Amino acid sequence: MTDRPVPRYTSLVDSLPATVPFVGPETQERARGRPFAARLGANESVFGPSPRALEAMAAAAHGAWMYGDPESHDLRAALAAHHGIAPGNIVVGEGIDGLLGYLVRLMVGPGDAVVTSAGAYPTFNYHVAGFGGALHTVPYRDDHEDPEALLEVARRVDAKLVYLANPDNPMGTWHTATVIEAMVAAMPSGCVLVLDEAYVEFAPDGTAPNIAIEDPRVIRMRTFSKAHGMAGARVGYALGAEDLITAFNKVRNHFGMSRIGQAGALAALNDPSHLAHVVRATASARARIAEIGAESGLRALPSATNFVTLDCGADGARAKAILQGLIARDLFVRMPFVSPQDRCIRISAGTPEMLDLLAERLPDAVAEVNHR
Repeated sequence: MTDRPVPRYTSLVDSLPATVPFVGPETQERARGRPFAARLGANESVFGPSPRALEAMAAAAHGAWMYGDPESHDLRAALAAHHGIAPGNIVVGEGIDGLLGYLVRLMVGPGDAVVTSAGAYPTFNYHVAGFGGALHTVPYRDDHEDPEALLEVARRVDAKLVYLANPDNPMGTWHTATVIEAMVAAMPSGCVLVLDEAYVEFAPDGTAPNIAIEDPRVIRMRTFSKAHGMAGARVGYALGAEDLITAFNKVRNHFGMSRIGQAGALAALNDPSHLAHVVRATASARARIAEIGAESGLRALPSATNFVTLDCGADGARAKAILQGLIARDLFVRMPFVSPQDRCIRISAGTPEMLDLLAERLPDAVAEVNHR
């Protein structure tokens, strides 16, 4: 009898690289042997959760010996009231990342076509690869995702899913509600638009589309990680037609949500004044980042998110060199992965103290690159 290797992975898993979409700042700190002075790369909210959320999570910690409610009943009820829909149109999950994984598992099998933009949020692509889907990409147009091109490819390849983030990550740009509504109306038969609205709280009025909740052509993803400042709590939710939302119960981790996260999200939802404070503070930080970039000859792209994408003025090599210069100066930042967007670096909104460090160290990083 021939010995078999243990464990015996599926042929699909055997074909995949053992990588993750993002290298975390903690990993970089361990490799560098020292911490970053400012964490400006992961689009977290440095302004923190609502004080009400902190209080609720601290109280819930005493009950952490219990599993979270597998139905997230109270949070779903509050979200339903907030959005004016039924609880049956909402599923709660472990951030948008977790929900994207469940959605892809529901709809994508080996060889099934999926469409996204080249350089868009990579975690979606990671899930598609993990279930054997065939990923088709289209380029950005003028630093925006291109709805018409996405639709054209979706029709040609008979796609099951089309992914679009509005506002966009990594560029920070956005489309108006009218553009998104037209895209939904033009979706090919049997294809679902995955509309990632992680940053919508930061966007101008007129960005969020008006879409009937039972429209089967779209599912909308929201999160408590960004404007609500709860990235570490891992709470996201999806809004969609009841049949699709119910299907998540076939594959989701029913005990995936912690009681602490559920309690914090519920309290955060009920503190609109803190949300408004964060949106204002983020807008101020965006303006300051743009000014700091301009002082070093870097142009800020318009942003409807909690980060600013700075055009470094040439190509990916120059942007990467500036990014590495900032990392060497103990500032954690990131950059887009795909040309021509990789001519930019991306800087998250920070506290005034963090941005003081950026103002101090960015000129040196740029000057170092200019003199090579």
